[in-house]
Formats: sequence, C-alpha cells, structure tokens
Amino acid sequence: MVRSTFRSLGKSWGLFGAFGIVCLIILNTNRLFQLMKEEERTKMELWAGAQQEVIKSNDLSLDFGTLAFDVLQKTGGNPMIQVNDKGKIIDFKNIEWQAQEDPDSLALYALLDQFKKENDPLPIVYKDIVNQQIYYSDSTLLRKLQYYPLALLLILLLFGGLIYFFFQTNKAAEQNRLWAGMAKETAHQIGTPLSSLMGWLALLKEQDVPSESLAEMQKDIARLSVITDRFSKIGSSPELVLSDLNPLVEETVKYLEKRSGKQVQWEVEIPSTAVIVSHNKALMSWTLENLIKNGLDAMKGKGQLRVVLQEEKQSVELSIIDQGAGISAKNLRHIFSPGFTTKARGWGLGLSLAKRIVEDYHKGTIGVKHSHPAKGTHFHIRLPKH
Repeated sequence: MVRSTFRSLGKSWGLFGAFGIVCLIILNTNRLFQLMKEEERTKMELWAGAQQEVIKSNDLSLDFGTLAFDVLQKTGGNPMIQVNDKGKIIDFKNIEWQAQEDPDSLALYALLDQFKKENDPLPIVYKDIVNQQIYYSDSTLLRKLQYYPLALLLILLLFGGLIYFFFQTNKAAEQNRLWAGMAKETAHQIGTPLSSLMGWLALLKEQDVPSESLAEMQKDIARLSVITDRFSKIGSSPELVLSDLNPLVEETVKYLEKRSGKQVQWEVEIPSTAVIVSHNKALMSWTLENLIKNGLDAMKGKGQLRVVLQEEKQSVELSIIDQGAGISAKNLRHIFSPGFTTKARGWGLGLSLAKRIVEDYHKGTIGVKHSHPAKGTHFHIRLPKH
C-alpha cells in the first residue's frame, strides 16, 4: 500500500513537473517573440527614418549619405505597404505579387487591412510635402515562432494521449487476464467437489434412496456442471454452434420461473419457427440469466417480466423488459463497467460479463433500449445471423 501511494505521488509530481516545463517553454517563447517583434519594429523605424532622409535630401537637392543608403539596403526586410495621406497605396515591398504594376488591386488592399491589424503604422512626414504611412507585417520567422508554443502543446497533448491510451489498454489487458485466471480457477475449484458428488450420487442410486430425492440431486449436480462449464470458457475462444435459439430461451426462462415466486408474471414471446444463429449455448444462457435476474431484482420479485425473441433479416434481437425501478441517467453509462453495482450486495460483474460474452465472443451488441424510473428497463441483445 505504501509503495502504491509513493507511485501515485510520483505520477502526480511527474505530471505537475511536465506541466511546469511546458509553461516555462511557452513563457520563454512568448518573451522571445516579444523581443524579436520589438527588434523588427526598431528596424522598420530606422527604415522609415532613412526613407524620410532620402525625401528631405531630394527636396534640398542634396546627395543623401551612405548611412541612409546602408539602412535602406540592410533593413526593411518585412513585407510592407506604403500609403499616402488619403490611404491610397503608392508602393509596396517584399510582397510576392504577380501584378506589381497594379497597386490598386482589391487583393492588395485586403492585404493592407491585414497589415493594419498586425502592427501600428510608421509615419513618413516632411513639411507639407510628404505625409505617408508604412504598414508592415511580421517576418516569416516571427510568424512561425508565434505558432511554436501551440505546436509544442499539441505535440505534448498527443504524446500524453498516447501514453494514457497505452496504460489504459495495458490495464484493460491485465484486468482481462486476471478475470480469465479467476474464472478458470473457479471452474477448477468447483470441478473437484463436483466429481466427488457425482461419485456419491452413483453410490446412493445403489441404495434404497427415494428416486425423487435422487432426481433433485441430479438436477443440482447438472446445474453445477453448467456453471463450471461457463467459467471454464471465460478467457478462451468458445466454440460457436449454428443452432436454434428458441430452446435456450425456453429452458432458461423455465429454470428461473420456478425460482422467482408467484408474484412475477412471465410473458415469453418466441417465433413459431426455428431461429438459427451461431452461438455458444452455455455462455448465452448465462447472459440471459444475468439480465433476467437483474430484472427480477429491480422488480423486487413482483411485476411483469417479458422475454421477447425476434428474428430480422441480418440479425436476431433478444429483449428483456421488466417493470422495476429503472436505471438513473447518471448510472446508464456505468452499468457495464466491471465492479459497478447499485445493489447493497453484489460484485457488479454480471452485466460486465454479459457485455464481454455478447460483444467479444459473439460479435453482437448489448445495451439499454430505454429505462424510466419506476416504470422499468428494456435490455436488448442483437446477434448477427452470419
């Protein structure tokens, strides 16, 4: 228990540590993004200032210095659009544009609107002669950098999801092995005294024991043999036989009807013709028993219980409809989970085993068609005919 606690604490601290590392990476990346954005802004301001010096030099008929020339050549690598005081595009730079002779293109003005949202404009003003503004976009590197934290987060989420899926799958496989081992061990443990009982029954038959008593003992031993056979099939691939499903339903209902009390009204609807479907008799009768017993428990031994078998073109549907307390909405999604039960006494294994038998072994489906409080529940099983 102590080791398990330490292991749980280790996992928790590991998750917190990973989350902290991700937060630090995102914060540092954001800080780097802001620094680079400020640096690009400074370069663009230098470029705008150099442009302003060129205009000033041209107005005064002076040659502008090599410094302004170097600034214009070595900065201003960002995509930019230059507009006049009326908002009309007069020039653009570092934009891949096929029709560069057409600065009035609507697409270019749409790009200008996008630049306006990204950065504040840089003014180029000289006396009353020039009143222009430069709108620019972030560099390609900067645009890629701003998506880096999101990409990193998505990768971590994907990696975390894969790890979670791996552990859940491994846990489910381990539970399956445990369940199969417990089922086979139960079958083995029951089998030993069952063999002895068969031997004692054979001896009693040679004595003057009433035949009625021996017949009841024979039924109980046969019942134990069926239970042993059921448990022995869990965890292995049971043999499916193409046969009629009607006798299985009739025998199971007849067995439980004798043990349900006189206040239960049974209604069994099965086709008059054979319903041929591939199934394992021992496991399917076990599944039907579990569903019927759940219905009887929900009704507390009083009310109507319907068992309906219907044949369709591609499948066979078996319904168990009770008039019990129903299943609440919050419990509906958990009823097939191993260990889940709302009963004071019970292991919560019946419906979980039923789901495994129907879906894993018979490739069918099982579920609740509808359930209403104080009105009852409708379970249904669907088995493929081929």
